[in-house]
Amino acid sequence: MAWYNDLDPKKWREYTDILTTSLWSFKRENSGVHNANYHGNFIPQVPRQLYKRYTKKGDWILDPFMGSGTSLIEAQRMGRNSIGIELQPNIAKEAYERMMLEKNSECSTNVVVGNSKSINMPELLGKYGIKKYQFAIMHPPYWDIIKFSENSEDLSNEESLEGFLSSFGQVIDNTTQYLEKNRYCAVVMGDKYANSQIVPLGFHCMNLFLERGFMMKAILVKNFDRTKGKLNQEAIWRYRALASDFYLFDHEYIFIFKKVK
Repeated sequence: MAWYNDLDPKKWREYTDILTTSLWSFKRENSGVHNANYHGNFIPQVPRQLYKRYTKKGDWILDPFMGSGTSLIEAQRMGRNSIGIELQPNIAKEAYERMMLEKNSECSTNVVVGNSKSINMPELLGKYGIKKYQFAIMHPPYWDIIKFSENSEDLSNEESLEGFLSSFGQVIDNTTQYLEKNRYCAVVMGDKYANSQIVPLGFHCMNLFLERGFMMKAILVKNFDRTKGKLNQEAIWRYRALASDFYLFDHEYIFIFKKVK
């Protein structure tokens, strides 16, 4: 049995629901208190797959960009303890209220309003009687593609790529030093177009982790879940792609890192 999950390799034939290839294709699967109305949230299958591979029941999971709480909802369904940090108080309150409708008494689900760049992590973890956590899941803004708030500390309000990467780097530095050694971190990130060219946000963010000594374990490519705003505009977007020299994004990345230092 792998020490970082609950799987038994001898029973590998039984795990037909666990993906083991690098191309992930999903249709959004919402159930219970999950809510797809929040802009930019990811689908529940992503954290579910990651938790099965990289966590055990009773482990602690940190999400520094909690948003609508998808990651925490899946964590409590699977018996994992979790902490979600959210910059916007109203978003945090609404998410927590929904989570409590599915409260699992076997684990601890915690929502904190704060800035992941600067929040006092030893103090935060100490509230729950821990010094380290076992898995980090990060789904930051894809820079300025979606503006999430008017808060100047919001990464979606950074005026430049350099500013965005600097701010995300501060989140990495402030939070992952408390990730247990030899455990894992997953980052969900897409790219963007600007000034008639691709800005490879995903690989820029990947490099932030590599520069900090993390081990690259996987680059997964996931199909892009269409936003409601584009569902009825596929024809015009196809026209624009054919009329110009670009392709429509139909994917995003899930980077898996291992903390080895």
